[in-house]
Amino acid sequence: MSNTLGTALGDYLADDSGRGFAGGAELIGGLLVLVVLAYYATRLNRVLLFWIAFVLTRPFGATFGDLLTKSTEKGGLNLGTTGSSAVLAAILVACVAWTYRQRGQVSTDSCS
Repeated sequence: MSNTLGTALGDYLADDSGRGFAGGAELIGGLLVLVVLAYYATRLNRVLLFWIAFVLTRPFGATFGDLLTKSTEKGGLNLGTTGSSAVLAAILVACVAWTYRQRGQVSTDSCS
């Protein structure tokens, strides 16, 4: 249900609201940033914040995916599936490297 509603919201933001794919991804991405800030800056229920973020990832994925794959005439970047997969793989590798680097700052002496 969340996949269907999330995709529908993403399509609405991109097509019917006039925001386009980039505007829809920016709006939902901004809301996700607010959820992260609320996690660190407030005492809001963590389960509630998780579910809000979980629901918001669906329209974000739909609009960001469309932004990467749709033609420039439709407001996308026209990267196709191969190009968009490369972009997403680069983002994944960067996130893993950042996490690895953060964890590398913790002493590993206990492993020996």
